[in-house]
Amino acid sequence: MLQIRNSAKAIIFKDSKVLLTKHHYMDGFFYIFPGGGQEHGETLREAVVRECLEEVDEKVVVKQLLHIREYIGKNHEYAEIHGKVHQIEFYFICELVNDTKEQKNPSNPDSHQVGIEWIDVENLKDYRVYPKSIRKYIIDYSNGISRSVYLGDNN
Repeated sequence: MLQIRNSAKAIIFKDSKVLLTKHHYMDGFFYIFPGGGQEHGETLREAVVRECLEEVDEKVVVKQLLHIREYIGKNHEYAEIHGKVHQIEFYFICELVNDTKEQKNPSNPDSHQVGIEWIDVENLKDYRVYPKSIRKYIIDYSNGISRSVYLGDNN
């Protein structure tokens, strides 16, 4: 039996930039928001705090829920790989507890993660960021416009 997986993601802003994890796969580099699967007995807020420690070596304070995205893999460009994936992603605004400039060493990065990067929000559309549809909402949010919590099944 296939199950639906919950995933908690962090949207972290600093100096007109947003923090993303950088990944490399067969067809090149791509970026996603730090975060990952919710574990049994863990709240979504606890999951995003743990995932940020694991993937970007940063402790965060979780603020408001900004977006919910449903990802049904069989409906998207990597259906041959993600065809059985059904995931609900919860995107939270988060703040860094410490604002250090030192090099970070993630303790448990994703399998294809090659680093972390601060990307200028206004340039997000120039990067291969997933989900693609969230880029315009992140740009709008950084400009004081907040809308649409449920993004639906999109890539």
